[in-house]
Amino acid sequence: MRELDGLISVEPHASLAVVALEAASAEPISTLTSPDWLLAWFALDADAPLSREESVRTAIRDLLRAGGYRPTGRGKPASEYLARAAGDGALGSINPVVDACNAVSLHSGFPISVVDADLGTPPWRIAVAPAGASYVFNASGQAIDLAGLLTVFDAHGPCAGPVKDSQRTKTSDSTRRALSVIWGTRDLAERLDRSAQWYAETLSRLGMTVERIATRADT
Repeated sequence: MRELDGLISVEPHASLAVVALEAASAEPISTLTSPDWLLAWFALDADAPLSREESVRTAIRDLLRAGGYRPTGRGKPASEYLARAAGDGALGSINPVVDACNAVSLHSGFPISVVDADLGTPPWRIAVAPAGASYVFNASGQAIDLAGLLTVFDAHGPCAGPVKDSQRTKTSDSTRRALSVIWGTRDLAERLDRSAQWYAETLSRLGMTVERIATRADT
C-alpha cells in the first residue's frame, strides 16, 4: 500500500467502506486501447467475475440516503445508470481507465469514481457534502447539488462522488495517473475487495501500474 500525496482521510460513517486505487501509465492513456475482452463486459449477461445483485443496489441506495441525499431519478447511483445504458445497448467506450471502471461497476453494483490525480490537489478526503455544495459534471456546464451526498474532496473542493464526477478533475486523453474510489458498505466488504481486485487486475492487463491507496479515519 502506498500514499498518493498523503493518505486519503475518510469522515467517520456508520456503514461506508471504500477502496481507493491509483493507476499509472508511462504514456498518456490515449495511447492505450480497450480490447474486445474488456468491452465484452459491457453486456448485462456477460461472463464476468461478479454478477449484479438486487441486495447491492439496495445497500448502496441506503448508504447514500444516510447523509440526507435522495438517490433517485437523476440522482441515482452511477452503477444504476450503467445498468440502464447497458440494457439499452448504449454503453460505449470512453477511455481504457473509464471503460474498466464501468465494467466493474456494472457487474459489481458498486459506484466507482475516477479522477485525474494530476488535476486534483491534495489533501484528499471523503466526507458528506454540506448544504450548498455542488460542481459542474459535464462539458455543457450542468451541475449537481451534492448536499448530503458522500463526496471526494481535494484542496479546492468537491471533485467526485458515487453519482457523478466533477468536470474539473475528469480523465482525458492526456491523463497518466487516475485515482479511483470504489464506494461500498461494511456489510459488503468481501464483495468490495473482490471488485477492487478485479478492477486492479483489469487495469494491469491494460498495461497500467496499479497500487492500493491508504485510507484513514478523519478525526
